[in-house]
Amino acid sequence: MMAKTAMVAAISALPFAVSAQTAASSPDNDANAPTNVSSEQMTGRPDRELFLERDVEVIRGGTTLNADRATYWIAEDEVEASGNVRMTRFGDRYTGDKLRYKMDAGEGYVDNPTYHIKANNGQGAANRIDFESEDRAFIHQGTYSTCEGPDPDWYLSANTMRLDKGRDVGTAGTTLIYFKGVPVIGTPYMSFPLSGERKSGVLPPSIGTSSRGGLEIMVPYYFNIAPNRDFTLSPRIIAKRGVQIGGEARYLGNTYAGETKFEYLGNDRETKTDRYFISTVHTQRLSPRASFRWNINAASDDNYPRDFSRDLATSTNRLLLRDLYFNYAGDFWNASARASNYQVLQDSLSRIGRPYDRLPQLTFTSARQDINGFDWTFNAEGTRFYNPDDYLDINNRRFVVNRITGERELLTPRNGDRYHVNSSISYPIIRPGYFITPKVTLNATSYDIRDSSSDINASYSRVLPTFSLNTGLVFEREANFLGEAMTQTIEPRLFYVKTPYRDQSMLPNFDSAEADLSFAQIFNENRFIGNDRISDANQLTAAIVSRFIEDNGEERLRLALGQRYYFEAPQVTLRPNQVPSDDKKSDILAAAALKLSDTLSTEGTLQYSATQKTISRANYGLTWRPAPKKVLNLTYRRDKPNELSQIDVSGQWPLSDRWYGVGRINYSLSDYALLNNNQKIKSGNKISEGLLGLEYKADCWIFRVVAQRLPTGTGESNTSLFFQLELSGLTRLGSDPMTAIRNNVPGYQLISQPSNVSGM
Repeated sequence: MMAKTAMVAAISALPFAVSAQTAASSPDNDANAPTNVSSEQMTGRPDRELFLERDVEVIRGGTTLNADRATYWIAEDEVEASGNVRMTRFGDRYTGDKLRYKMDAGEGYVDNPTYHIKANNGQGAANRIDFESEDRAFIHQGTYSTCEGPDPDWYLSANTMRLDKGRDVGTAGTTLIYFKGVPVIGTPYMSFPLSGERKSGVLPPSIGTSSRGGLEIMVPYYFNIAPNRDFTLSPRIIAKRGVQIGGEARYLGNTYAGETKFEYLGNDRETKTDRYFISTVHTQRLSPRASFRWNINAASDDNYPRDFSRDLATSTNRLLLRDLYFNYAGDFWNASARASNYQVLQDSLSRIGRPYDRLPQLTFTSARQDINGFDWTFNAEGTRFYNPDDYLDINNRRFVVNRITGERELLTPRNGDRYHVNSSISYPIIRPGYFITPKVTLNATSYDIRDSSSDINASYSRVLPTFSLNTGLVFEREANFLGEAMTQTIEPRLFYVKTPYRDQSMLPNFDSAEADLSFAQIFNENRFIGNDRISDANQLTAAIVSRFIEDNGEERLRLALGQRYYFEAPQVTLRPNQVPSDDKKSDILAAAALKLSDTLSTEGTLQYSATQKTISRANYGLTWRPAPKKVLNLTYRRDKPNELSQIDVSGQWPLSDRWYGVGRINYSLSDYALLNNNQKIKSGNKISEGLLGLEYKADCWIFRVVAQRLPTGTGESNTSLFFQLELSGLTRLGSDPMTAIRNNVPGYQLISQPSNVSGM
């Protein structure tokens, strides 16, 4: 018997082991890589075959084979091994009773094997594995799991499986998935990823229930068309409704991107009608300066959001936009053309006014900064408005009596053209401790009204200049806050606006509304949004802000206080015959944001009416994030003009070593709800929105159960129940609650995410 070290030296001199590699050609799968063999005992013919005994090792590139005994055929570069067979192939590990393998081609088989896939910790056992190439393996009567140990919590059992590392996907036929020893689902065919890459195949079924549809079962199929294109087909069985077909297509290119979603339910069992919804968004860069986009949405009927929506955004969205937009950008100007309208899905209790169509809207904007110290802007817009809503004719609402002339005038025409120009010039003076910006603005608007239903044709025009002066100071000092050295700032600011009064009661209102008071709005020249109303003004806004800033630039505390003072009460109103306010000052605005520690922060805003001695609006929030996967949010909202008063509590918290709770409650404290037509209905204290869920995190699976209540209309709601079993590295069974959880719990972190990643 030779010593092993001596045998290795002898073997390295044999002809089959002399194909030396260069440094530039030494990857694991190099076709010219040599095969090296060693053992404690070796016999045979060095030019044909070798018989290896005890502590056998065969190495070629990324493949290493160990066994008690083996036969190696030199010309064929093939080995047959038995006894404690162990093979590592490009990081994947195999064991078995007997193996035959061509080292150069990566072909062969192993009997009674176990296996472990490095990329995703996949492992299992089988009667036999056939190696079809270095990338592909075929498994007979095998199991698969990503759980560690000989008795995994879950595994799939299949008569055949194919593992294709080149395509990074596994497929199985006639499959049963076992969880805790109990079969939970069976399928004649399934596919699963061997890593995190996207692959075509049947996605896990989704099973859930809702108060509107009953039991829902969906089995989607994913088409990975290309790295930048995919499509998901989602047939869904809804017990109370029928079979719904849904789909989502996504694409992305160098100059374009888009997404299209659709749902179709033929012959709804409850309504006896066909129901559908479609949403498509596309953006396209036609050239470095030109771009195009569309955003088109449509539904079959008013009640579609109520019956089929699965999140708050779609359940309460009753204005479906259809918009086409073209834009061309110059060096300092921008031109665009737009056509848009809305489909209105009416609420059963609250009438929704239909916005005007814009058919089309042409805009031109330009701006230059620091032209001999001056900044200037020029904005122009021409829009043709159209509104087909019959509601405009109800109770003769389209006409008003001018309170000055006493004549009957058109207020809400069906058709009209508006041409608007807004130009401004300013001279900013900005220094380290202060800034002064005088500004002059000119608003010019012309209307051409044509209303075929009333035989009224009219033209109106309005020209209004505005002068404003924006000034502020910035003081800094070294200070101490909560025992830490910081920089404190004091930033007083004054903003004066002068706009003369023009009677605008005869002008139509296509898109204007009165803006809510806020810190951003009190520093605007116009208290209306839109171009149909320009407020007269002789007013001064005074505000002061103080900040405590840490050395790293992070803001620890911010306090702000502001109010607008009217030297002359504004006379322009949104609606004719509306009595203007005679207040000499606006509500007081106050805001504060405080970071108490790295884990606890709070912020709030307050609008206080000095004339009514009451709080008009308030919003207070508190967030505590002491550790990863721990977050609590508390918010209080009050909006007295809209009869809104709510408490919102949400959070994620570990209940034990593996159990986590998630939840949100939006509780209404209001006794009444205010409808769009300014009517009140009795509501009483109630839960407006709610979500409650439990998550369990095991080593290789996660279980979730989540209940959600969504408002779908005035006095209406939909309750859904989600169950999901996530088998790590394989699939998710049940209905997906993750969108609902993320939308309801700010700061939520996946429990599968490592704890050292805060997600905050």
